[in-house]
Amino acid sequence: MAKESTKTTIEADGLRYRSKAPGSPFAATSSFGAATMSCFLCGKHRPRAMLKSRKLLGKSQPVCAPSCKELEEQLNQK
Repeated sequence: MAKESTKTTIEADGLRYRSKAPGSPFAATSSFGAATMSCFLCGKHRPRAMLKSRKLLGKSQPVCAPSCKELEEQLNQK
């Protein structure tokens, strides 16, 4: 699956270019529990309810629960 090529244009000031719509793909939420975080192991953004804390490298890190592979399989079945 090849990535689509995007057209970029240089702005008049020459310092910025745009290849996508401005803003974040992660909408700001009013409640902390509905926010997304990235898994420390696979890097995918998930709702906080789908993550658990696991001690890695001496610090608690958010990781997919129960595991990255199992969670991906569950989401693909839906």
